[in-house]
Amino acid sequence: MITIGRLAAEDRQAWENLFAGYNTFYGRTLAPELMDRAWREFGTGERMHALGARLDGELVGIVHFFPHASTTSADVCYLQDLFTAPEARGHGVGRALIEAVADWARERRCVRVYWHTQTSNTTARRLYDQVALDKGFMQYQIPLDS
Repeated sequence: MITIGRLAAEDRQAWENLFAGYNTFYGRTLAPELMDRAWREFGTGERMHALGARLDGELVGIVHFFPHASTTSADVCYLQDLFTAPEARGHGVGRALIEAVADWARERRCVRVYWHTQTSNTTARRLYDQVALDKGFMQYQIPLDS
């Protein structure tokens, strides 16, 4: 059975392993100070939020998200990171995490939850196409590296 809940202090190492797996998938390595910052933010629950999915008591999935203002509607919720341990895939963990974020956002009167993924991420997109609408937008970025 899958259970979803906030991360606890004792989840730090399992969370780091899952988040490292997420970042590896996208071809990046996160600096330790950014891992520490994210963990602190999740602990305060003010700006950034995280939930974990447990399967048989083991942390096997994570999701990171935050609400923000919109110029055209009430607040919206951005689901930034979603990752399931490879051995737990196909058990509904990703779907349960997305549903938990949607529930969280509804409780706070957000009007939508949205996220991005790479067009080549066909495995995740099979799930996303079942639970959300592809609105056809593309993402553009201007890197502001110093």
